[in-house]
Amino acid sequence: MSKKALIIGTLILTTANFVTKFMGFFYRVYMAKAIGTEGIGLYQLILPIYMLTWSITSSGFTTTISKLTAQEKAKGQYGNIRRILRQSIAMCLCISIFISCVIWLGSNFIAIEILKESRTALSLRILAFAIPFMSFGSCIRGYFFGMQNTAVPALSQVLEQLVRIVVIFLISATFVPYGLAYACAAAVIGIVFGEIISFLFVLLCYLRDKKKKKHHSKPYFSRMQAFTLITTMAIPLTATRITSSLLSTIENILIPQRLELYGLSGSEAMSTYGQLTGMAMPLLMLPSALLMAISVSLVPEISEASAIRHTEKISRTVSATILFTSIISIGAGTMFAIFPKEICYIIYNSSELGDILFCLSFICPFLYMQMTFSGLLNGLGEHFFLFRNNIISSLITISFIYFLMPTFGVSAFLIGWFCSLVSTTYLSIRKLLSRTNISISLMETFIKPLMAGVASGLIVRYLIQISEPSKILFIMTLFLMFLLYLVFLLVLGCLKKETFSLIRG
Repeated sequence: MSKKALIIGTLILTTANFVTKFMGFFYRVYMAKAIGTEGIGLYQLILPIYMLTWSITSSGFTTTISKLTAQEKAKGQYGNIRRILRQSIAMCLCISIFISCVIWLGSNFIAIEILKESRTALSLRILAFAIPFMSFGSCIRGYFFGMQNTAVPALSQVLEQLVRIVVIFLISATFVPYGLAYACAAAVIGIVFGEIISFLFVLLCYLRDKKKKKHHSKPYFSRMQAFTLITTMAIPLTATRITSSLLSTIENILIPQRLELYGLSGSEAMSTYGQLTGMAMPLLMLPSALLMAISVSLVPEISEASAIRHTEKISRTVSATILFTSIISIGAGTMFAIFPKEICYIIYNSSELGDILFCLSFICPFLYMQMTFSGLLNGLGEHFFLFRNNIISSLITISFIYFLMPTFGVSAFLIGWFCSLVSTTYLSIRKLLSRTNISISLMETFIKPLMAGVASGLIVRYLIQISEPSKILFIMTLFLMFLLYLVFLLVLGCLKKETFSLIRG
């Protein structure tokens, strides 16, 4: 891997993530106007099932292919790479076709008995068609990540989101008049077409890449050895993702049900659920595009360094990543804490979500940290640790939802989520310290960025209060906050010449 590969790959993925997230916001804003918060709540009930099918059919294989491809590429064993990819695709297709049949045939049972919402049955049957394309495409993306060619997965991500937006825009007017069940189905049709087009794109890119490189070396290991290697790595990863997705699904199913016990009507509970999970949370995740890109890029980066026992490189990468994550997450958190209502007004033309976003701002740094730690620990092979961490996190959150939400409402979920993230972040930091030769300074890594974020935010808060409020002015003041944040980071010594050299390395 070249010296600048990580930062180039991260920049490509960051650009794609930002483009995709902004496109996704236009998509959600349009959906909110077209089907309302109750309709978004209905759609949000489908998404955990979608993510669960992805976890079963694709998640572990994508990371496995990425890691094994990077390792075999470092050794020059391109024949092994082809065998790994083909074996993985065959396994994924078998699993995905089976899961599609289960979703299709069991749609009514899942909708009525599990989701407790009969209007989702049609959407589940439509969703079943997307699963094989999602699985096949994920395998090829894993190959490109392992080859450090992040442009193809990044472009496929943008293309998939674009197709979703175009489809929902074209068909929503036809489906919405028939009720929320059909409105939700229109959004799921967008998911299906997005997966199909994205799959065709990465497949064409792979065939072109294969023709261009023309590596004719024979595989070093047999099909059975490849199968064993893949399953040994993919099964723990898949189990981790399945457990995480399953527990997340339980969380999402319980929230509207427990809100009804809190005293809300069925419609009010679904609307509140839609506001929380379909509007406020995606807004919270918007600045995380850079960290999501870093997390994906870190797996092959650290895997390759680990394969050749380059411990110094691993330590440098981990140190730079933790510092960068802290700076971004604390900056985003202070922005959401100081300007919650203004940000919601800019995005959704309504400040009603401001109170929820303010509470979520305290969760933001820990949530962002966990994204990056996931990439670091995956690269170090700590799959079982992540599996255990996900279980701990979800069980804490579910406990708060089940026992306290009927009494305290949405606040119980927010407090539970905060406690779960604080716990898993602490455990992740301890594990990284034990696996790498790094030391983390509380002052340099956390307190100084927090001081910079609070100072820049309060200055801009004062400026916006003495000016005539407007969307354009507010966007300008947010940009000013960003510049002031950088200045304070430099003054406090958080960003130095050595830091940038570390990141480039």
